[in-house]
Amino acid sequence: MDYLWAFVIGGGICVIGQLLISLTRLTAARILVIFVTAGVVLTALGLYEPLVELAGAGATVPLTGFGYALGKGALEAARESGVIGAFTGGITATAGGVAAAIVFGYLNALLFTPKTKM
Repeated sequence: MDYLWAFVIGGGICVIGQLLISLTRLTAARILVIFVTAGVVLTALGLYEPLVELAGAGATVPLTGFGYALGKGALEAARESGVIGAFTGGITATAGGVAAAIVFGYLNALLFTPKTKM
């Protein structure tokens, strides 16, 4: 049942992204920003945590999940360290994922021949 919920919730988030691409004139970059911001806002309002508990990776893997990690890290660090924690918590919470993306992107560039799009 966990896999089904992950598929349904993650697929639903992807459907929203596809609808934004197909039905609006928003650029991909703006849609990405909307998703990350939505994840942060929904986390701050306490609405994203129940979705994560229900869907697991279906809610944490999409870009809204990155916003969730930023927001959750900022909220937890703000409780512990005050205002400074609000600024540093999100960065600390997501540092591992960002570092992994950079390392694996670099390794991918070394192993394969990158080509520019025309």
